[in-house]
Amino acid sequence: MPSPSERLNLAALPDGGDARIARLTALAVSLHIIESALPPLLPGLKPGLANIVVIVALGRYGFAAAAWVSLLRVLVSALLLGTLFSPTFWLSLSGALGSLLVLFPAQYLPGRGFGPVGFSLLAALANIGAQFVTAYLVFIQHPGVFWLLPPLLAAALFFGIGNGLIAHWILTRLESAPQP
Repeated sequence: MPSPSERLNLAALPDGGDARIARLTALAVSLHIIESALPPLLPGLKPGLANIVVIVALGRYGFAAAAWVSLLRVLVSALLLGTLFSPTFWLSLSGALGSLLVLFPAQYLPGRGFGPVGFSLLAALANIGAQFVTAYLVFIQHPGVFWLLPPLLAAALFFGIGNGLIAHWILTRLESAPQP
């Protein structure tokens, strides 16, 4: 059984964990960039399609892979879009960290715990919650911002379930696909 430090060292995996992380990150970054070109439904509100890749990474390869994909997606996307250290970057990073903070303990729940839809829903709600707290504490310290919370949480609920269903469909297809 690998030690905790060996489990976090994806490059040491015999199946090329680092290459897998790079491919998944490239897919997540591509989805993020495509999504950034679309007009938002509400200011700052996007469906979070890149999070589908994070949920697939979590379901297929574990938390360490999901964390690497999520955090690298934020960094690489910010570099490519020119938003590094901008408010957009800090909101994206806080959302990713919030999601990871709820996904880590959720994976250890007894029994079956959560599936892709449950993980996606938890991550989406944590993402919007962390972004909202960051926006309020760092950027907009005005009580009127609380009027945005109900529609943002409703959108997180909708997109979290939708993205989770897509991740579930992908994971089901990957499990039934023949291994090379």
